Formats: sequence, structure tokens, C-alpha cells
Amino acid sequence: MESLNFTTLIPCKSSSGNLARPKWAANHHDVISQMGFAPLWIKRSKTEALRLRATFSSKAGSQDGASVVEDQKQKEEEKGVRFGAERDSSGSVIGFNLSPPNGEVAIDDGDVGSDRIEIAEDVSGKEKPKAKAKVTRSIVFVTAEAAPYSKTGGLGDVCGSLPVVLAGRGHRVMVVSPRYQNGTAADKKFSGAVDVGHTTVICFGGEQEVAFFHEYREGVDWVFVDHPSFHRPGNPYGDSFGAFGDNQFRFTLLAHAACEAPLVLPLGGYTYGQNCLFMVNDWHAGLVPLLLAAKYRPHGVYTDARSVLVIHNLAHQGVESAVTYKNLGLPAEWYGALEWVFPEWARAHALDRGEAVNILKGAVVTTDRILTVSEGYAWEITTVEGGYGLNGLISSRKSVLNGITNGIDVVEWDPSTDKHIASHYSANDLSGKVECKIALQKELGLPIRPDCPLIGFIGRLDYQKGIDLIQSGIPELMNEDVQFVMLGSGDVQCQDWMRLAEATYKDKFRGWVGFNVPVSHRITAGCDILLMPSRFEPCGLNQLYAMRYGTVPVVHSTGGLRDTVVNFNPYAPGGGEGTGWTFSPLTKESMLAALRLAIRTYKEYKPSWDGLVKRGMEKDFTWESAAIQYEQVIEWAFIDPPYVA
Repeated sequence: MESLNFTTLIPCKSSSGNLARPKWAANHHDVISQMGFAPLWIKRSKTEALRLRATFSSKAGSQDGASVVEDQKQKEEEKGVRFGAERDSSGSVIGFNLSPPNGEVAIDDGDVGSDRIEIAEDVSGKEKPKAKAKVTRSIVFVTAEAAPYSKTGGLGDVCGSLPVVLAGRGHRVMVVSPRYQNGTAADKKFSGAVDVGHTTVICFGGEQEVAFFHEYREGVDWVFVDHPSFHRPGNPYGDSFGAFGDNQFRFTLLAHAACEAPLVLPLGGYTYGQNCLFMVNDWHAGLVPLLLAAKYRPHGVYTDARSVLVIHNLAHQGVESAVTYKNLGLPAEWYGALEWVFPEWARAHALDRGEAVNILKGAVVTTDRILTVSEGYAWEITTVEGGYGLNGLISSRKSVLNGITNGIDVVEWDPSTDKHIASHYSANDLSGKVECKIALQKELGLPIRPDCPLIGFIGRLDYQKGIDLIQSGIPELMNEDVQFVMLGSGDVQCQDWMRLAEATYKDKFRGWVGFNVPVSHRITAGCDILLMPSRFEPCGLNQLYAMRYGTVPVVHSTGGLRDTVVNFNPYAPGGGEGTGWTFSPLTKESMLAALRLAIRTYKEYKPSWDGLVKRGMEKDFTWESAAIQYEQVIEWAFIDPPYVA
């Protein structure tokens, strides 16, 4: 079936010089007179465009088109749109709404442009005010990874799931990410994307040609930036030898191309245009707000656009030598926005002046709003311990800093339908969880003991995840009547230690080196306790998966772990409250104390344990809940003028 393009509206002037409606818009509220403004043309969706064409083709023989236009024009002019002040409890004005004299303004959910407004009508053609106005936006995610196309961690999950939910809520959403090709089966994930054009961007001393590939899936425009620098073995950032030396070049290309995409790509028949909200994810996309302010707005482009910086991990900031500034495609006078000077103790030698450029710092000082992936992490990055040198700058922008906890894919992670686990179960029927535990013990070669507490760990084997605490605590923990299983890859010495521990504690410990999605599902379903002793955790997803699967988390009280895991209180009314255990400070002793409490509760207080399991499974960690909060932040971004105009 031939695809249908969106109807493109071309404003035409009347004899008076004002914009006039085309004839096909006669009986529809496509123009709203605004006080002091020319009429506003609204782009219609495919469905609406077809309905309009059908309506007017049926009336062509019965009524003169010109008279219809004149009659409707008179009606429209009688329906002005006024500003209505929105006030708080003290009477102060906190915002304004556009509203017609006899009803509220409503948004047509079928439209995909931004700020589209129309008067609600019932089937009789009379005005019928809707209960609430809903503003839809054109949102452009810029990210180094987006699942299922590319993923190394939580960033890929967020940029693969949140755009789909926002699109389902009526927004027009584009995701711009590199088109990685590493010569493996993973390349096939991009097979559905087709070449939609080329453009050139100016950076690194000349013109760089990039191509755009596009796939429309689940209501989202997935746009992939193609360039030879994205074609190499390894993950998006490096290989077995470390980080790629040209990452600054690769992600500078991404940022420049992402700013061009809404202007030049006619996706669905027309471009996203200038009135966009750029969702800038981590330092890889950090040049976007700088480019908006330094390259585009001085020439009258993107004057109404906004940007929101989403910090997933502040430890990575895109710092390079100061001499590389000239490669970024920014005017010389903007150097101060990225200027970074290392303290003396961090310099390589006595003659090193410590001068550098910091892309994430530039994003912090030019973006309109800042988000982190949990409320706890939003606070931590303003502290000396968690700010990685940016705590002062971020604290100065605390008024526009918020934290929103990530959601999870509740379709993929659902114990009642999960194709990877041995038996299905739910909060109302937990019998299948015991079967999953027995199946996991069989698969790993552990003694089959349904009543023995089974503790799990899933994650990278590195310092951030607290692997050193696990290593130091295992000898004592193995004295308890427990079993322990680990899944992960990373530090080679940690991997060797896992093999040694398995040989030492043959009936109690199992280590799986590498990462395997089906195995991670089976460990999450089969374990009783999930251990997460992370030094810092911006959000964390494994504790959310664990609670959904009835596995009780024991976590270090930091970042998103502190936000999402409620410490168990057995003395609360109704048989207790909480969904797990949190421990602090980050020491072996406090970790083992929390684990022993969990083990004892599991063995001796079954009613309390069942309550922990069910409360965790009933928690709402859907992306729908997170998307509502993102919408609020987006609206706040548009209330004020651009932070850097």
C-alpha cells in the first residue's frame, strides 16, 4: 500500500496582505485568531487530512467553496483566543494559558507538530470544551546509544524506551544516534533503516560529510548518523585496548548532525523544524546546547528551541586538551564555556598548565534545564564527593536541576510472561518462583536446596560496582548457610577471582564470566536476594528488575538505589513496610550486617519475607510514570526564554 504523506500547509496572503485559509480548511478550526498575531496554521495528521479531503469532496457539488470559506471565516473571527493567567495559592501569576472565550483550548492528539491548538467540537459541530489542555512537542533525543540498536548500559535502555512512551503520549519524537557497524551480527539491527540523505558539517578543520539513515518504528523516527568513524570493531566507545582516541571527533560529528537533522530531514512528509526540544544525553551529545547558542541563534535559527541535559553518569565528561577546541566548530569567543583547568595535583608534569576543554561543562552552562536519572543522584552531583569537579557549577544551576528515576520495560521484564525463565509467576501466585530457583541451581550445578537463601550479583566487574567489597566479604559470607551466584565481565583480575572462588566454594559459589541476557533473567527470577554494593549508582536498573521478580534487593544507600529501595521496617503497622535493605557506610562490615538481616528474615520470618516480596512486585516502575515527569520538565523549559539566547 502506498504510504501517505502529511499534508503540507502553505500560507497564502489575501488582498489585505494577511494570511488566508485555503478552501479545504473551511469547516475546520485550523486557524485560531490570536490577539496581536497572524493566524496560526496547523499541520494535520494523515488521518485528519484524509477526513478533510473526504468531507470537502462530498460537499463540492452542493455548496460553493468560496461561500463556505467566507461563512467560516466570519465564525472564526468571532472566536478570539485570549491569555488566561494561571496563579498559585498565594495569587502570584505562574504562567499563562491560551483559551477561547467560551471554552478551554484542547490539543488534537492526531497532530504531530509542536504547540498545536484547536477548539474541541462534538459530533453536532458545536463547541465542547475539553477538561484539560495538553501540549505536544517535537522532541529530539541525541544519544550515543539507543536500544535495541546499540547498548552498553542504562543510557541505551533510557533512549530506547522513553522515546516510544513519549510518542505514545502524542509527541513527535526523533532519536539521533550513530549507525555503528562492527562487523558482527549486531550490524543487522540497523537493517531496517534506509538512507534518506547526506549533509556536510563544518568541524575539525573542514567539511565532514555524514549520511542519515531512518527507520520509523513504534511511533518514533529513529535517525542514525553514518560516517566511517562509526565503522570499527568494539563497543560504541572503545575496544579491548581502551577508549578510542578519536571519540571527540566521532561525537562532535553526532552533535552537529543532530542539530541539522530537524531542519533538513522531511520525515513523514515534513521536517521537525526549529521549535524543538533537544534531549541531550551525557557528554557525547553535550555540544548540542552550545551549537544552538553559538552557531544557530545568532542567525535567527532555533530561537524558540530548548535543550535539556540528561546526566546519566557525571564521571564521564568528554575532557580533551585545550588545543582541540578549534576542532569543535564553535566561534573562538565561546572558548570560556568549555574551558577547564586541572588542579596541580592532577597534572602530568611540572610544565603542564592543566588547560583542557570539557564538553559536559559546556553543556551544563548553556542548557536550559538539567536532569539526572534519580532524585538522589541530582543531589549527589552537587557535592564534592559526587560532583567530579563540576559540583560548583551544577550547584549554581540548582534551580533548574531535577531528578527522575528511570523506568523499566515491563513487557520484557515480566515474570508472568518471561520466555527466558523456567516457570511463570506473579505477586498473587509465587509458586513458580521456587521452580525458577530449582532450575537455576540445576543449571549452575549447585546443590538443589529450595530453602537455602540464594544471593545474586549482576553487573560490571569494576570498582564502581563495589566488587572489592564482595571479594573481601565472601570468605565470611561463605560461613553462612547460603549460595552465591555472580554474572558479569570487566576487570580481568576480578574474572580470575570469580573462577578461584568457584573452585574454593564448590557447593556454594558460582561465577559466570561475560554477560548473557537470558541468564540475567534466570538469575533475577531464581535468586532470593540481589546484592548491589555500588559506590555510586546514578539510577540502577537491576534492583528494579529484582523487585519486579520478587527478589529482595540489598543495596548501598546511594543515588538511585536509595531512591528506589525502601529499607525494611518490621515494626510498621500492617506487618511491616519496605522493599529491601539499604546499608551505609560502604564497608564490608555494614554490607555483611545487611545481608545477615536479610538471610535471617528469609529463614525465620516467612510472613515478613512474603510481604517484602509482594510489596516489591507491586511497585510502579513503568516508563509511563517517568514520562509524565519528563513532560513537566519539558514544559518548564519552554516557560522561560532560552538560557543562552
